[in-house]
Amino acid sequence: MKIALVIPAAGVGARMQADRPKQYLPLAGKTILEVTAQRLLAALPQSPLYIAVSDTDPYFAELPLATTPRVTRVAGGRERADSVLSALQHIDADQFPWVLVHDAARPLLRSEDLATLLERCAQTGQGGILASPVRDTMKRGQRQADGSSLVQCTVERSQLWHALTPQVFPTALLRQALQTALAAGVAITDEASAMEWAGQAVQLVPGRADNIKITQPEDLALARFYLEQ
Repeated sequence: MKIALVIPAAGVGARMQADRPKQYLPLAGKTILEVTAQRLLAALPQSPLYIAVSDTDPYFAELPLATTPRVTRVAGGRERADSVLSALQHIDADQFPWVLVHDAARPLLRSEDLATLLERCAQTGQGGILASPVRDTMKRGQRQADGSSLVQCTVERSQLWHALTPQVFPTALLRQALQTALAAGVAITDEASAMEWAGQAVQLVPGRADNIKITQPEDLALARFYLEQ
């Protein structure tokens, strides 16, 4: 597959309660962003990587990534979808008819999962995402007047999945879906949600549950443990 890579990395990661965006926190002697990007670059050596970074970001320029020939910095947006669309506008869909989008804060992607996802998309010609079946009992909450929540009901989990990344789609279709959805004011939380809204099929490809997204301080400790193993 001729595929371009995108990492949206313009977020601030407020829940990490750190002095910098979470993608620049240290992990295995590098930053989280570097670990994530290097996994993609190593797995797909013919693919260019577009990293969407805030215009006011003071950290990216200090990383070796900033001068890596296959890496292009693009302007990040206010939301994830804005950043991804910004990157897509720099990609020639004729040269790279497929695009892979991966979270900056998911540094534990396994090459086997990536290969399975790409193979499935290539075989079917349809986009898809890595996902993990829900294992826990799921509850729907109901907000109370005092700000607390009570259980409203138990949700059947047999058809529920945790959406992970990478998410892989035809470049032109994803760009059009994001443009149209954002123009319509639709809340887009990942690339799959834009494709769903556009009526496109999205494959669920089972991936490892340890492909975690570092969101809170305890996630960083867990990521360090997994890398040590």
